[in-house]
Amino acid sequence: MHQVLLERDGPVWTLTLNDERRRNALDLVMRERLRDALATAMADDRCRSIVLTGAGGTFCAGGDLATMPTDRPESGRPRLAVIAEITRLLLCGAKPVVAAVEGFAYGAGLSLAAASDHVVAASDARLCCSFGKVGLIADTGLLWTLPQRVGIGRTKELLFFASVLNAHQAHGHGLVDAITEPGDTLAEAHRRAAILAAAAPGPIAETKRVLAAWPATLDEVLADEADTQVRLFGSADFAEGRPAFFDKRPARFLGH
Repeated sequence: MHQVLLERDGPVWTLTLNDERRRNALDLVMRERLRDALATAMADDRCRSIVLTGAGGTFCAGGDLATMPTDRPESGRPRLAVIAEITRLLLCGAKPVVAAVEGFAYGAGLSLAAASDHVVAASDARLCCSFGKVGLIADTGLLWTLPQRVGIGRTKELLFFASVLNAHQAHGHGLVDAITEPGDTLAEAHRRAAILAAAAPGPIAETKRVLAAWPATLDEVLADEADTQVRLFGSADFAEGRPAFFDKRPARFLGH
């Protein structure tokens, strides 16, 4: 069984966590497969945007508790190293990632969604920062991504109380960006990913890079945006986008 499926649909590539029996819980093998699939998509010029989802109507139930070490705690470092690589790819990789969340997004599953650039959830989805319920601290970058999405106060509430959120509550907090009817989530995620795939890739990649350096000082951000904008002024995509604006036509961005 392939624990992570990679499907190419033109410029939109879909990565599917594929272990329905365990509700797509992340063991070390699945983590490694997801890391490799993300790295492949991020490095391939044919891919312009990524959809991340789970098989069997569940996004991801979190880390696989059955394979977590108890007698030799240090042996858990390799799995944490891999999840750190995944987090960096999601946050720093040049391609935009749209998470399609159905069913459960608990623990590290919620972390994967929060590290994505855009989150589409089914109205009956359930999300939970469940780490504390098993005596662990949040990982997969959630202590970095969650405050950006919901603020420090709400982050403490969600982590300390570990309440289960429905999609509408998560949307109200800023953890989910769009809600669909059950069964429509993947299609809507693909529709949004296609819009991102048609956009100029340079500004998206540079925006992700700058935001991944948060928190930065105002002077650092202003200096970075000036350097980046000057670079983009010389890009082929700006050479296409500028006349397209004046011609009142859709721009055809090629990613140069």
